[in-house]
Amino acid sequence: MRPRPLPGEVERFRALIERRLGLQLEGAKLDLLADLLDRRCGSRGVRSSAAYLDRLGSREAWGQELSAIAGELTVGETYFFRNAHHFRAFEETVLPARLGARRHLRRLSILSAGCASGEEAYSLAILLHRHAPELAGWDVDVLGIDVNPDSLARARRGLYSAWSLRETPADIRAAHFRAGDRGFLLDEAIRRSVRFEERNLLDADAVFWRAEAFDVVFCRNVTMYLTPDAARLVIARIAGALAPGGFLFLGYAETLRGISQDFHLAHTHDTFYYRRRLSGDAAAVPQSWAAPASGGAPAASWVDSIRRAAERISTLSGRPTARRPRPPEPPAGAPPAPATLARALALLREERFAEAVDAVRALPPALVVDPDAQLLLAVLLTNSGELSEAEEVCRRLLERDELHAGAHYVLALCRQQAGDSRAAVDHDQTAAYLDPGFAMPHVHLGLIARRAGDLVTARRELEQASTLLRYDDPARILLFGGGFTRETLVALCRAELAACGHAA
Repeated sequence: MRPRPLPGEVERFRALIERRLGLQLEGAKLDLLADLLDRRCGSRGVRSSAAYLDRLGSREAWGQELSAIAGELTVGETYFFRNAHHFRAFEETVLPARLGARRHLRRLSILSAGCASGEEAYSLAILLHRHAPELAGWDVDVLGIDVNPDSLARARRGLYSAWSLRETPADIRAAHFRAGDRGFLLDEAIRRSVRFEERNLLDADAVFWRAEAFDVVFCRNVTMYLTPDAARLVIARIAGALAPGGFLFLGYAETLRGISQDFHLAHTHDTFYYRRRLSGDAAAVPQSWAAPASGGAPAASWVDSIRRAAERISTLSGRPTARRPRPPEPPAGAPPAPATLARALALLREERFAEAVDAVRALPPALVVDPDAQLLLAVLLTNSGELSEAEEVCRRLLERDELHAGAHYVLALCRQQAGDSRAAVDHDQTAAYLDPGFAMPHVHLGLIARRAGDLVTARRELEQASTLLRYDDPARILLFGGGFTRETLVALCRAELAACGHAA
């Protein structure tokens, strides 16, 4: 009888999976990994976990073993036209843009990365079929890639259950699927228009990832499974292989925040996606803001920086801070920058906004432009009613990093105060998308919707805000909560929900 894998063997298995597949496996999954390791040993007829791991880690590893492991650790369930907003954006915005850009070449190339059983790739092919007259004479290539050969075999068969077609419009189902005893068979012409290949996104292939190889890449619900370094590597490869102005679609729970600065964020059709920067328009990204190279430590986020500053508040003297003019350099004996930021946060907590603004402006010129200091300055200016200057600070931040969730939220506050509710909603939605755990954009969206009489949206956003507020970072609530505590903000949401007719 084969002995149960030892903890050290399970950890070695986890490390191999992370290195070879990029999959991020938390400690809570170690029992699952132990079971998987035991099953794979049995499947391969190997007597011990150590012998199996030696073979898996060697250059002579089994050809399909990593694919089998990936198939057991990732969710391959999908369906046609999943997240319909993405497909509307593709058909109505992305496709016309790429046809215009490629008109001289008359070539269009679309990649479905992590295509599973093919529903996504075939959905795109069906939409392209609707534009056949415009594409006459074009070389159109739709490619689906996945690490799991069993999923690809199902994709090539093109036979699907009713469950896979649950979001497929009736006219498309009637036009492109034939019902049979075993399910729904996709029209052969659509099947012929899509190619499928087995590929591991972490494998280097200079020919496949050549420059400007693709116009559009769908890589949805893939990076959510990857380690930060693996996600950066995959996105960097996609960015290099996309034509300038090409488009990238991620899953609804995925963003490029903290991963890449190679894209502009696009927001149409009630959804978010990305457009590859054109040559020459890439914003200069300071080193401290850039994603680290593979293998490096992740860059500190603005939340981390604010948290570190907030933790130092307790070490301050607490004496009132004298008002100071804005000097070009801090006076002799001024506290170091972290303590100065902490003092500004303490003043923010006491709602002494003008003094806090002076404290930030008293930083040395090289530090006052630091992103954390600029974000704090924008918040303080907003609380002081200096909305025009606050907006200018936020726009400078977004010129450097347009995926800055905090800057988008402060801009939402400024735009709403200026009477531009549409722009306020757009910035709030962007902030919420970029940072799904950020409660305050949902609070603000709920308040705007209730004032506008849109009670359905108000209830949805306020309920989401009530949940997120319980877990949001204390330093972020201090920074963005308008002087309110977590408990007060939760009570505010409950009161607003009650006003919407919701039993809070």
